Amino acid sequence: MKTYQSFKEIEHDLKTLNLKRQIALEELKMSKHDLQESVTPHKWLTTALNAAKKYGIIYLVRRILK
Repeated sequence: MKTYQSFKEIEHDLKTLNLKRQIALEELKMSKHDLQESVTPHKWLTTALNAAKKYGIIYLVRRILK
């Protein structure tokens, strides 16, 4: 436990902790926004279509080579 010599030190630490708390809160908000963006139906649909294209082309090449 830290021992303070003046109120100025206490105020400084309180301001520092408050700023750290605000930074952590903003990082949490950004993480939430990034997560919401990454699970949108548009992203899922794009991923599914890309996979379908890839496997569709492989299927067609196999059918042609047989």
